[in-house]
Amino acid sequence: MPDARFFTPEGPFTLDELSRFCGAEIANPSDGDRVFSNVAPLQDAGPDDLSFLDNKAYVDAFAATRAGCCVVAPEHAGRAPSGVALLVTKEPYLAYAQCASAYYPRTEDGYIPASAEENVHPSAEIGTGTLVAPGAVIGPSARVGENCRISPNAYIGEGVVIGDNCRVGPSASLRYCIVGSHVTLYAGVRIGEAGFGFARGPAGAVTVPQVGRVIIEDFVEVGSNSTIDRGAGPDTVIGAGTRIDNLVQIGHNVSIGKGCIVVSQTGIAGSTQIGNGVQIGGQAGFAGHLSVGDGAMIAARTGVIKDIPPGVTVCGMPAVPIKQYFRQVALVSRLAEKKGK
Repeated sequence: MPDARFFTPEGPFTLDELSRFCGAEIANPSDGDRVFSNVAPLQDAGPDDLSFLDNKAYVDAFAATRAGCCVVAPEHAGRAPSGVALLVTKEPYLAYAQCASAYYPRTEDGYIPASAEENVHPSAEIGTGTLVAPGAVIGPSARVGENCRISPNAYIGEGVVIGDNCRVGPSASLRYCIVGSHVTLYAGVRIGEAGFGFARGPAGAVTVPQVGRVIIEDFVEVGSNSTIDRGAGPDTVIGAGTRIDNLVQIGHNVSIGKGCIVVSQTGIAGSTQIGNGVQIGGQAGFAGHLSVGDGAMIAARTGVIKDIPPGVTVCGMPAVPIKQYFRQVALVSRLAEKKGK
């Protein structure tokens, strides 16, 4: 159960309301007036709670749940205990997320009006409804849109532009960047620091000035302690709707398309171009100056050292199509067995 010290639910909501939030079908229309006050995991939920089943590994927990309501796929609905109201959909996790967002919309705490914050430079522009927390710094000529939330000790550098309805987490720093609307940057994010660029000379490495920017389009999320370097000349670009996990490193001049997923501890070297809808598993590594086509999928801990065509799933070090990877694994296993005999 969500801890009431930190999370206060909205609602309660009727089953009819929850159905409207997520578009799922009510299995028994007579349940439409039943009321549910919170969300909880299958094993912890009670009669007043909404839960969900998305992974078939938890079917047994679903069959034993005490939840009052569950979101479930059609093929598992028959395993529901008696009396459990069901919201049936082919995408139960998405539907649950939409319902849970109704119970727990974004909440803010610890903010003060920007006009009361002494660390906002006089030349900075702060939109209507934007709140700036104690300790945050907004530099000269920066522009922050309407209804934004700037957390404690965040730093927004000179000339930075941020759109409307954005969230900048505690101790995040933004420099040399243009940020769209509805963007969330979590704690400790570093946007716009210098890319890793140098030339070798007789006396050692000579740093190449990084004079590009970072462009972050609308509806992007960047997880805690992730770093997006500014371009060396061309910009570094993050496409609309892309979600970046914690502890991700994105090098200078990288372009990531729209609607991509980048999981934690991934590293993308400079000037790599990633298409739309690409999914990248954790700890994947990319050499520089590569092209990854639309819809490609990169398995966790994959090493990408050459271009990936659109729609291909790759795995391994170096990356190969996933079917080829498993054939290689099977071959090595058979060879090892023969050698051991």
